[in-house]
Amino acid sequence: MRLEAITWDRLAELLADRLLELEPADGGAWPRIGFDGAPAARPVDLAELVAEALRVRGRPSLVVGAEGFLRPASLRLEHGRRDAESYYGGWFDTGALWREVFGPLDPGGSGRVLPDLWDPVTDRATRSPYVQLPPGGILLLHGPLLLRHWFPFDLTVHVLLSQGALRRRTPEADHWMLPAFERYEGETDPAGTADVLVRADDPRHPAWNG
Repeated sequence: MRLEAITWDRLAELLADRLLELEPADGGAWPRIGFDGAPAARPVDLAELVAEALRVRGRPSLVVGAEGFLRPASLRLEHGRRDAESYYGGWFDTGALWREVFGPLDPGGSGRVLPDLWDPVTDRATRSPYVQLPPGGILLLHGPLLLRHWFPFDLTVHVLLSQGALRRRTPEADHWMLPAFERYEGETDPAGTADVLVRADDPRHPAWNG
């Protein structure tokens, strides 16, 4: 696949322009965009840049992180703090994401989205207030392993790191996670599945498939 060099700011502007014309596939009122990538790839940064580009274009959006929907430690860490299998299949409360984020944005939904649910530091509910996303507002959900859950995204962006770059940019204390991302690549092929691919081995010089 041919990738073209681009800056992060220009990438965010082009994505924002594309989202202005995007119609939800289910006929609803809220486009839903997924920014997928390992924590080291920083998909959150691109989601926030796109949110700002949408803001200056007069389009409301809401950035939501999957890490705000972790399961309680008693469930998440049942097999230890460094179990890659648990991280792959059991850390994220996908049921809560369906219920609190995607469900309200279904056709005829309320648009009332919970931006986060669980604080992994305190291991307690965040008690964050709901956010009312007006019709036409865009959900920008970022996080790892997103494309294996059949979430109803209208556009997906995968921020790709080569295995070498992923290892270099992942803190050594988190290297236990790497087998989960290797499995994800083999089973889901996020680089081939996503609508938009961004390669970020050198974070100063991203490239994308346009």
